[in-house]
Amino acid sequence: MNDEGREHPGDVDVSIVIPLQNEADNVEPLYAELSEVLSSAAFTAEIIFVDDGSRDGTVERLIAAAGKDPRCTLVELRRNFGQTAALAAGFRRARGRCIVPMDGDLQNDPHDIPALVAQLDEPPGYDVVSGWRKRRHDHFWTRRLPSRLANRLIAWITSVAIHDFGCTLKAYRREVLDDVSLYGEMHRFLPVITRWQGARITEKVVNHRPRIHGRTKYGLRRTIKVLLDLITVKFLGGYLTKPLYFFGKLALVGTVLAFGTLGVAVAQKYGYFSPDSLLDFRSYFTQTERLHLNRNVLVLMSVMLMLMSVIFLTMGVLSELLVRIYHESQGRVPYKIRRVRRGGGSEPAEPTRPHAPATADPE
Repeated sequence: MNDEGREHPGDVDVSIVIPLQNEADNVEPLYAELSEVLSSAAFTAEIIFVDDGSRDGTVERLIAAAGKDPRCTLVELRRNFGQTAALAAGFRRARGRCIVPMDGDLQNDPHDIPALVAQLDEPPGYDVVSGWRKRRHDHFWTRRLPSRLANRLIAWITSVAIHDFGCTLKAYRREVLDDVSLYGEMHRFLPVITRWQGARITEKVVNHRPRIHGRTKYGLRRTIKVLLDLITVKFLGGYLTKPLYFFGKLALVGTVLAFGTLGVAVAQKYGYFSPDSLLDFRSYFTQTERLHLNRNVLVLMSVMLMLMSVIFLTMGVLSELLVRIYHESQGRVPYKIRRVRRGGGSEPAEPTRPHAPATADPE
């Protein structure tokens, strides 16, 4: 398969990036279906297959099916790094002005690709078109229900109103992915990450098909990873350039709790807030046996909360310094320009970072 032209982004209209892991029975019909779709498409395209450490002959069967097609590139990872890493490797080698990732298990329908790409140019002009598997063919309890709950939680926390973050089939304009670094399980949060840069996002209902061959790589265990990554996304999205605000809020909460706890301890010294029974609420406001401060654990808790507040503030200040070093050392700016108009014409957005050419594997 070809490995040329990677240093010339924009050579083709669309780059289709497909991560694969143990999909030997799916790669041949997938390639055949993609070839059929692309032969009648109104755009030029390339297909980038990324093998994520397959052990079932996926690579050999793919080479046999598509090895002579100049539109195809095969990237073989040394071991299984995960779907996010595989997509990142494919994005780095993509040359298209539009990038379309999709799964290699035949559950995403290649016939949806032209419609997703076309919707990018619909008014007012979109940067991301997200696929929505409105009618999913997966198990309800292990796949659909957890996914539905996770999608609602992500949409609520990130304020990105799409229905299906987990659908790999999406269309992106190249420029919104140029500065994106993927790690962990962050590929499902790509619409959120691009939204930080001001991307216009819409969604389109796509066809979802039942899995025929192979085994799914998704399960309930991945839900925990998604929730942890969601915390990272929320922090990076809301406080990347102002971490002191985040840690300052934590410090403020800790300080309020510290003084509140100390106030309760002082009140107990004078015989209040020491009920004989936890269910006897009236006794909270009736004088009872006094509790000395030197024997009250609430005083120690108050001191601990105050120390935590000081630590949070210190972490905030250090984070502010690290953020400034991060942005200034890489020449980053805290904004993104969509376009520049001058004299009735339009110019390329400035400043932009040139797309880094992918280096060849030393092997």
